[in-house]
Amino acid sequence: MATMFLSWSVFIAVTVLAVQLCIGEKSCNIKSTAGSVVQRGSSFTVYCTFNCKRKGSMYCDDPTTLQTHKDYNSTTIYVNVVNITKSRTYSCRCECCPQLDPCGLDILAGYPPDHPENFTCTYEVRTKESGLLVCTWNRGRDTYLGTRSKLRVRTVTGNHTAGPHSVSSTGTESLSASFAMSRSVQLISVWVEVNNSLGFVESSISEYSLSDIAMPLAPGLYLLECSSRKCIIKVEEPVKTQHVQIEYTADQQTWTTSLDSVVQMNSSQVRSVSSLEPYTLYYFRARSKFSTGIWSEWSANISSWTQEEAPAEELDVWFTEPESDFKSTTVYWKEPNTSISRGKIIGYKVSTGRPNLKVYNISADARSYSVPFCAGCEVTVWACNSKGLSPPARVTTRRTKVKPSLEVRVSAGNYSIAISWTKAETAPLLPTGYVVEWYPEGPQLQELRWVKLDQNEKQTVISGIKAFECYEGAVYVFYDESSVSWTRFKGVATLESAPAAGPMVKEKVEGNEVKITWTELPRSQRRGCISSYSIYLEDSSGHRELYSVASPERTYTINGLSPGVYSLSMSASTSTGGEGPAGQKVKFFIDQEAHISLLLVCGILSVIALFLVCLCQCSAVKQRFFEFFQCFMLDVVPDPANSKWAKEYTQDKDKMSLMLQQSNSSASTEEEEPILVDVEELPKQSSDVSMPTDVSMPTDVSMPTDVSSQLPPQTDLNPGTDPATLLYPPTTYIKSFSHDSDSSDQTQTSLDTNSTVDYISSHGPGNLDEEDEEEEEEEFVGMNFFPSHNIFLDSLEFGGKLTLDAVKIDCSDFFQNT
Repeated sequence: MATMFLSWSVFIAVTVLAVQLCIGEKSCNIKSTAGSVVQRGSSFTVYCTFNCKRKGSMYCDDPTTLQTHKDYNSTTIYVNVVNITKSRTYSCRCECCPQLDPCGLDILAGYPPDHPENFTCTYEVRTKESGLLVCTWNRGRDTYLGTRSKLRVRTVTGNHTAGPHSVSSTGTESLSASFAMSRSVQLISVWVEVNNSLGFVESSISEYSLSDIAMPLAPGLYLLECSSRKCIIKVEEPVKTQHVQIEYTADQQTWTTSLDSVVQMNSSQVRSVSSLEPYTLYYFRARSKFSTGIWSEWSANISSWTQEEAPAEELDVWFTEPESDFKSTTVYWKEPNTSISRGKIIGYKVSTGRPNLKVYNISADARSYSVPFCAGCEVTVWACNSKGLSPPARVTTRRTKVKPSLEVRVSAGNYSIAISWTKAETAPLLPTGYVVEWYPEGPQLQELRWVKLDQNEKQTVISGIKAFECYEGAVYVFYDESSVSWTRFKGVATLESAPAAGPMVKEKVEGNEVKITWTELPRSQRRGCISSYSIYLEDSSGHRELYSVASPERTYTINGLSPGVYSLSMSASTSTGGEGPAGQKVKFFIDQEAHISLLLVCGILSVIALFLVCLCQCSAVKQRFFEFFQCFMLDVVPDPANSKWAKEYTQDKDKMSLMLQQSNSSASTEEEEPILVDVEELPKQSSDVSMPTDVSMPTDVSMPTDVSSQLPPQTDLNPGTDPATLLYPPTTYIKSFSHDSDSSDQTQTSLDTNSTVDYISSHGPGNLDEEDEEEEEEEFVGMNFFPSHNIFLDSLEFGGKLTLDAVKIDCSDFFQNT
């Protein structure tokens, strides 16, 4: 019995639990004092009552956040919500019975609807009988709640009133509603009703006359044709209107209204839009309106090019100074804008002018051309399009330079350069115009720009200047077609920074100095105007020297370097950007021999000079030297044997009887040391022909035929004979030197018997051969390398014509015999 009772108890408990789970019994109840929809910014209290034995907890949102609650009684807790700003979800959970479902409450926070704003209505006329009433308004601020808006319409047709009709709105912020309506309606009354969970509002009632708000649909445009100055446009309308307006523009920013005539063609119109420019892309649009009402929407844009015309104006032409060789000059021109070109430029023509007229055809992409230089010629440039040529633009290459009369001031701004000038007080003429040119620094002028100003202009601002670029240019002032002066400016930059790299260096070592050369930095690496260069020289010990070189120098020489290994590098600097990084290092070596090379050269030259001086002491060398350079003498030295005296001597040779001294027979004996003898010059005697040691005889002096009769008899000179008893010592040779007729009249005695000279023998013709042999032997014996006497004591005199004024009697035989 007891067992059966226990079984039934378990069955009943399981059944009750199953029923609870099936019916979803909750563990609690939750509610808010403000309800489930509240206004943002309000405050309220949320209560939670539990059905279990013990109280639970309250949570907010998902993921759940535990809330700090307060106890209301043994089964209820609550939470105060202050200034709610958004919709939230609150929930409670019983901790003792987790199998039971928690309870929850969604609270929506929002605003009541605002009154509609900017309420307007238009009546779009679609056909001749009907149209569509379209009303729009702004709903105001977002309510964050479900809000419904309705358009209410009441119509009046004659004496009949209909409505109000309701139309739901569409849209989000700007709401609209449309209502189909017959064109027979005369008056309408419209308003808007808006409501949500927090409130209800309606707008004020607006009344309209249907004709006042009637608006046709946008017309359709079709382009028929365009010439260079006008376009024909066709306008089509669904419903005929009384007004059509057409506008056009070339830049889609500023629209111009066309006021041209209208041609009516049933349901369409043909409009002529004139006052257009040639070769211009135009955009057109149109709208229409009834006699009353409002304008329609603009039609879709259509576009078209007008046709071309021949260019209307001459080109803006400028030219540079001719090249240094005056072989060519370059002419520049600006690309004409559409208003000048009036068409697509297909090329240019350049003429060098008369007298040799020649025209060059240039491509459309070119902006300059180099023509052969022609002094005083005019260069003419034309632009060409499909319709013809522009007026000729002429520029003369002949310039008469006038002394500069301008004081130019240049200041750099933000991507611009301001240039102003004043006329000097000493200006000779009144200017007729100015030209300002500028270009990036360097020899290339592909980016040459210029502007022409009239005579009243005194300043200009150049825009479009590139940052970190160095510019130069000039201001030209023209006084007439050919008289011009100019003032140049250079080194102008708007922004500068340190150069991006250092120059490339080349070195050349010469002795104890090094010559440094470098190339100019590329434009992209200069970062402004280069003001100076820094040369860093470092020796093997790490000691560094700095040398500064001002721009635009490209070479520098460092001298006085000691032997050793050096490293060299360079950097560049701008005026405001500072110094850039140094370039690649270059190593070179100063040799030790460089310092002693000069001493070695001087020593070698001294040795060579000493050797030549010693060599010249030899008589044979002197003779060879004389023979070698004899061809450079002005006159050939004549042979004394051809003199008149020698010829007379030859004719009377049989009458000459000269006795040779005994000592002459021993010619082959060894040469003894010379004996010095005092020679006394005797006074001239009338009975004898006496010839002192140094006597000059005229060339035309006639010698007696019998020479032997005038010579003293030969006497043997033995050691016992007194040399003073002889009036005239016997003379073997007459030594001759060539003198000019106006040269020194003195004859010098030579004691050098080894000199190779020509003599007239006094021994007679029979001894000529023997004397030749003796001379050869003496010449061979005299080939001593170091002679015993000084060359400077034996003076040689060379001249042109030989005269007997310069005949000298050699007494060497007398001393030899002695």
